[in-house]
Parts: sequence; C-alpha cells; structure tokens
Amino acid sequence: MKKNESSEGSERLSRRTFIKKSSLVPLAGFFGAGADEASYLPASVVRADRVDDPVRIGLIGYGQWGREIADTLSRMPEADLVTICDSYDVMLKRAERSYPDADRTSEYAALLDRDDVGAVIIATPTHQHKQIALDALAADKHVYCEAPMASTIDDAAVIARAAREATDQVFQVGLIYRSNPQHRNIFQFIRSGAIGTPAMARAQWHSKESWRRASPNREREQALNWRLDESISLGLVGEHGIHQIDTTSWILRGLPSAVTGFGSIVLWNDGREVPDTVQAVLEYPRGVNMTYDASLATSFDDAYDMFYGSDSTIMLRDSKGWMFKEVDAPLLGWEVYARKDTFYREKGIALVANATQLEAQGQDPAADDPNVETPLFYALKEFIDNNVYGPFESSAGYRVGFDANVIAIKANEAVTSRSRVEIDPALFEIG
Repeated sequence: MKKNESSEGSERLSRRTFIKKSSLVPLAGFFGAGADEASYLPASVVRADRVDDPVRIGLIGYGQWGREIADTLSRMPEADLVTICDSYDVMLKRAERSYPDADRTSEYAALLDRDDVGAVIIATPTHQHKQIALDALAADKHVYCEAPMASTIDDAAVIARAAREATDQVFQVGLIYRSNPQHRNIFQFIRSGAIGTPAMARAQWHSKESWRRASPNREREQALNWRLDESISLGLVGEHGIHQIDTTSWILRGLPSAVTGFGSIVLWNDGREVPDTVQAVLEYPRGVNMTYDASLATSFDDAYDMFYGSDSTIMLRDSKGWMFKEVDAPLLGWEVYARKDTFYREKGIALVANATQLEAQGQDPAADDPNVETPLFYALKEFIDNNVYGPFESSAGYRVGFDANVIAIKANEAVTSRSRVEIDPALFEIG
C-alpha cells in the first residue's frame, strides 16, 4: 500500500498513532461493537483539537448529493475539503465558484495519488462505486462510500472484502440514520422495551419530482439519468428505501427472509424503465413485517418511519420522534411531565434526543430545531472523528453496508418482478 512520505504526512501519522495509543483509547467503546448502545464522540471532546489539525478530504462526485456533502463539510471546522473530482467539466467549474480554495480534477486517480489527502468521500452513481472504493482502499485512504455500496451483490461483496482487509483504515457506508442522534435515541428507547412486543413497522418516502435531469449534451443527459436505467439502478426502493429499510433492520435487530414488491409508472410516462411508485412488504423474524412505499407522483405526507408495539407506537419524522401509548400500557413515569403533541385524535409524547423531557416542553412540534443538524452532518462527523481517534468499527461499516445492500437489491428485484422474492441467508455471506 502507498504510505504518506511527506514530512507533513509523517507528522500527522505520528500524531494520530500517539492519540490511538494514548489515554483516548478507552473511548473506543463509543465506536465499533458498542455502536448500538452508545453514541460516538461528542463534539465537545474533539472539536478544539480538530480545528487546529483538520482532516484533509477529497470528494469524488460533485452531483446533487456531492454538493450537499460539500456544503455540509463547509460547516465543519474539523474538515478540510482540499480537492473535488468530477468527470464533467461543468461540475468542476461549479465547484470552483463555490469552493475556490479546493483543487479540482477530472481523474479520481490523481486525487488518490495525493499524499496530503487522507480521506475520500465517494458520491458518484451507485454502479461506479466499486472500482473507486477498491482503488481508494489500495491507496491507503480512509473511505466514506455512499449507500448503496454497489448495484450488484457481487460488487458489494468485493468492496466489503477489501474493506475488511484494510484493518488500519476507516470504511464507512453512507447509511446516515445509523449516526443520527434521534434515531440512536429511538433505538435505545425501543430496546428498553418501551413499545412492548414489536408488531410491525411502516415507512414511506414521497416526493413529487420526475427524477429526470436535463442536459444539452445527449451523452451527459444519459449519464445524469442513471437512476432511470433499470440495468444499473436499484430504483426507489434501493436508492432511497435502503436508508429506511436499514433503520428497520437495525431497530428490529434482524434481517428479512423475503420481500414482496409492486412497482408502477403512474405519472412520469416519459419512456423510463424504473417505476415511479413502489410498495414492498419485508418479512422479518418472529412474524414482524415492514411495509414500505415510495412515490415520485405525490408529495403528500412526505417521509416518516413507524414502529408499532403492544404497549406503544413510535413515529420518527425529520429530526423528531413521538411515542403513542396504548391505554393498557404500563406507566413509565417520565411521560407525565413530557410535552404532548396532538395528531388528529392521538396524543404523541415527544421523544427528544440529547435533551430532557422538561427542556422539550416548549418546542413547537412543527418547527425545526435550530440546534439539530441533518443526518448527513452526523454521519460525516462520525467519519471525521474516526479518522482522528480510530480506526474503530463504524456504526455503518462494511458489514452493515453489505447487509443493507443485499436487502435493497432483492427488494428492487421484487418490485420490478411484482412478486415475492425469498432472501437466501447465504446471500449475506461476504466470503
């Protein structure tokens, strides 16, 4: 593997090695195997140090999501976006206007050759992830790879095996809810038994948009619209649904054994091959099913996740959560003092991450909390924290990323075939 031979790189490596072997090592419990029970390092622990020595990052892919990543990094003083890569010149010119201090290149190999870039973020189309991820790991870079990891199970397995072998490198998959404080708060809450016996789960994502991108260049237009090509796209259930389905797998602590899917083009009849409206039913252990639906034909009711149990039901929506108790559920005590928000005929008890229920009483349930960042922010923060104090196992490492990828691919197969597809447990073996 390539090693950083510059004096600056050697100094950084020595400092990082010292940190890993010093008194901060006990903080490893915030990561890795304990990631389901605890949050990663809080900002107050690491921010002052990181401003003086920011993690130098290269971004590969400057499309719509790549620009969102760049904007998020710009709000993090502990991150230094030093170079941006995109194969399309127009995107590089756009990057120059927005981030004039960052270098630009059309070849990701040139980015990987830089000794002063220690970490890379892969935000290209899904089917392009494999080779970039393999090359980045071989170049001794820490890697944040957007989800899904790949458009085929074989490609995802190759990436996972390479990440498994790179024991001194951070590898994190962009399953952003795994790092999100509100989702982690809800995970702890459900695990404590607050919902009683899990009964079912439901999630949706609605956004009225075509998914089609225009360009005066025919070749460029085809590249932009890769999501509408059924040969390389995992469709709505794979490209978007992977995040909410993974949340259910995490909350239920299990993997589905089968999925039944339905997909139709109900609005955007423009020659596309990928359905604009989908439904899927995933069969989890102990008879618990998850229903998922996504649509580009309607924006009504936006997106949310629901977890139903014998004692209560929990809703996750944006950065907020609520618990709806059954009338025969046992009294927990604290809910007497918590804020209650009305949803039609139901009253939801506010569940707020990193705050006491009393502090949450005065919040407007419909308003955004100015103290809460996006799930992407927290995912990137975990990656950056891990660059300095790790490598520890990421909350969304190669194992979690691969499992979610398998489920997304089989769910898309069920949707496109409008059938029930069994998920062989052997598919989750990385090899």
